[in-house]
Amino acid sequence: MASAHDAIGPQSRDCADTRSPRRARFAGALLILLSLIPTAACFLAFAWWLPSDRERYQDYRAARPCTNGALQRRQTDCLSTWRLTMEKTVNETGKSSRYEAVLTDEDSWRGTVNFGDAGPLLERLRPGDRVRATAWRGHIRVLGKDGVKQDTSAAPRDEVQMNAAVGVLAGLFAAQLFLFGAMRLARPRDYKPFTWDPYGRTLLFITTGACFGVGLTAVWIGIPWWTVPAVSVPLVAIAAETLRLRLSRTAAHEALSAVDVSGPGRARHTA
Repeated sequence: MASAHDAIGPQSRDCADTRSPRRARFAGALLILLSLIPTAACFLAFAWWLPSDRERYQDYRAARPCTNGALQRRQTDCLSTWRLTMEKTVNETGKSSRYEAVLTDEDSWRGTVNFGDAGPLLERLRPGDRVRATAWRGHIRVLGKDGVKQDTSAAPRDEVQMNAAVGVLAGLFAAQLFLFGAMRLARPRDYKPFTWDPYGRTLLFITTGACFGVGLTAVWIGIPWWTVPAVSVPLVAIAAETLRLRLSRTAAHEALSAVDVSGPGRARHTA
């Protein structure tokens, strides 16, 4: 006679099997919707952020010293020079590094200027030193003393390669989310290895390392920003396919090993 467990068991398994594809399809649709967020970030990076920073740097490089008339009209698109006094400096390294200079002038103005590091000028400055500050569009961009100059953190830089790296990272992450979601919609019962652990997590680490690695290299050697997507996208694509094939082979090997181990046991049990 069939027990209550036997009667309920298959029905419960059928319900679980029905819920599992539904849950997978729901997760897939959610991943596709979430992919729109990094897609928008990628679009903004290449359509607005990168061109804006590049234009700002070009304007800064093209700026000329202010004339007396421009200073009287308080125009800020030219380079104005001011003689300021160093009140104090902050050189703190560690987890929360701080590189600052507190400046004053003869009219009781007092301001703080930030730097990315201590050299070559900031570490030499002492309270009371007179420095030459170059301002553009209302912010101090360069400090100088005795022929030594240092850009402040506000100085425009020709580093749009990093803007491109962030945009590529956002675009590739959007593609990863979309692919993982599409696989759940197309194959709700068998979408491996397109899961977070280990494929998705490892792929995200590889993508991040490739984008920022190529971006930093492009900044250091001074190659154009478009080389960042041109190099990092194929690198990530090759790494993703290599990783997928390796995981598929590992899963197939483990399944074959499980069959080899369980087969003789079932045969003895049947006999």
